[in-house]
Amino acid sequence: MITLNKLTKEYDLVGTKVQALKEVSLTIERGEYVAVMGPSGSGKSTLMHLLGILDNATSGQYLLENYDITSLPDREQARIRNKHFGFIFQSFNLFSELSALENVMLPMGYANVPMKQRRDRAAALLEEVGLGHRMHHLPTMMSGGEQQRVAIARSLSNEPDVILADEPTGNLPSDKGEEIMQMLEGFNKRGVTIVMVTHNPDQGKRARRRLFIKDGELWRDEGTLVKGA
Repeated sequence: MITLNKLTKEYDLVGTKVQALKEVSLTIERGEYVAVMGPSGSGKSTLMHLLGILDNATSGQYLLENYDITSLPDREQARIRNKHFGFIFQSFNLFSELSALENVMLPMGYANVPMKQRRDRAAALLEEVGLGHRMHHLPTMMSGGEQQRVAIARSLSNEPDVILADEPTGNLPSDKGEEIMQMLEGFNKRGVTIVMVTHNPDQGKRARRRLFIKDGELWRDEGTLVKGA
């Protein structure tokens, strides 16, 4: 599904080039559950941003379903990102002035989904994550665990092929973090590909494949490639 060929990301810091990611090559098959692990500053989040087309590589090739998206115009990359990827962030990244329902509806607006369909699907997703009774509440009226469940519902709004989760339980107590992990595992069993950045070794062990990043390089790949859930 996803193939990276020698993907490299460089940043220019005061005239000095810093390689955040160095010639990473890997394949992620549809239906996999992958944990990306490594120390702080190793390049995990950089890899996640490149996978989700939130940033562009300096060099190398990115194939999605055998289609080269490396050098596509920004508008086309945005269309592909909105269609194929859902995102969950450690800090939730909800719009504070929008209700839970409106936050979940937002990505569907970019995809030109009709308003009634947006509203109905957003309500159904919030029901699925146990927040049907909170859909008209603002994020500031919710706990961290509830906000992350809104973020999960939002990540599913356009029926993505891949959910990219960057430390999705990092700001949550252990019991709420466990709820989020169980939700992700449930979606993976239904066929959604999950790629999760985590510092937590116990959470990493729950994935069926682990990629270890060190100093911007992929130095270990543990687990069997899984085709299908």
